[in-house]
Amino acid sequence: MSNVIHLAPPSRIIPQEARLGALLRCFAQHRRHGDDVFWLKENAEILNILECTGTHPGAAALDAYAEFYQSVEKRLRFFPQYYRFFLSITLDLEDLGMPGDHGERLVAWAQDQDLPRAELSDLQRMEAMRLMARRGFAPKGHDPMLEDRARYFMARSETFALPNKKAAYELTHLVFYLSEYGRRDPMLDPDAKRSLHFAGLLAFIEQNADLLSEICIALSYAGELPPPLWTDWLRRETALFSVSDGAAVSVQDDYHEFLVCNWHQALVGDAAFAKGFADDRMRFDRNVVRATPMREMSEAMFSLDDARSGDWLSMRLYMEDRLSPEAMRVLEQAETSSQHFAAFFNGFARAERTALH
Repeated sequence: MSNVIHLAPPSRIIPQEARLGALLRCFAQHRRHGDDVFWLKENAEILNILECTGTHPGAAALDAYAEFYQSVEKRLRFFPQYYRFFLSITLDLEDLGMPGDHGERLVAWAQDQDLPRAELSDLQRMEAMRLMARRGFAPKGHDPMLEDRARYFMARSETFALPNKKAAYELTHLVFYLSEYGRRDPMLDPDAKRSLHFAGLLAFIEQNADLLSEICIALSYAGELPPPLWTDWLRRETALFSVSDGAAVSVQDDYHEFLVCNWHQALVGDAAFAKGFADDRMRFDRNVVRATPMREMSEAMFSLDDARSGDWLSMRLYMEDRLSPEAMRVLEQAETSSQHFAAFFNGFARAERTALH
């Protein structure tokens, strides 16, 4: 009679603190250097996502930022043009558990130097106002019409029925700031909510998981339920990301899309940052097998000239004849995903625009 020994296979599920520790050390120490503005951008993004989702990585993970944190006041004085990055990283580190009060001093110094006055963009001024308010400060010379202008921009839904990624990202970020990243009702009017749905339809048709994740997050912050077809697709795309590591891997990658897709997963209560991470330099690559019907759709509509119509039902057969099966499948999914599709298509068609004189 032989003895059978059953060996339990080791678990492939790495504890969250270990995963987040490896991820933060990658961004803090292995991908770029601390004096690189792209280092500031990447680390501001990952820390902001952890802070606004209430995901605490633990003291050991935050140790990767100890040197930066101790020198941040000197860095801000020498690089005041990057003050929003410095404020964001420092405030998030403290709110995630880093002991210290550098954040309040940084905000006070930025206020004293009137740094928000250097901003030409209303979006950047709103970000500065939000950052300073986190420690009880307000920019000098506060513009009482700033929020009104932002809401005026958001309410023009026609803007978001046309491909314009810059406008769409500005729309989502305005919702982030107005809602304090989901901590309060941003009080969006029906037009602004329609704008989010239009931008989301375009992002889905483009199969742009980066932008669609931000739009679904913004919709949730605005009290709207994102279409389940969008969120299901984002769940699949997040699972299909690949992570590779090694000293020689390129960091010209899809890291931002990886971060915001996982932000969305955390927001809806699914497992986020569930990959196996190495304590090393890493790159993040999205699934490359995606239909991209936007170019086909635009070319088909443009070729119609004055014969095109904003009525989706009358244009549907025409599109079926001219789009590839893959592109038409995505377009049909977009149609069924949102009650706003007909209104969106009417704007996308640009069929009733007054001729130039």
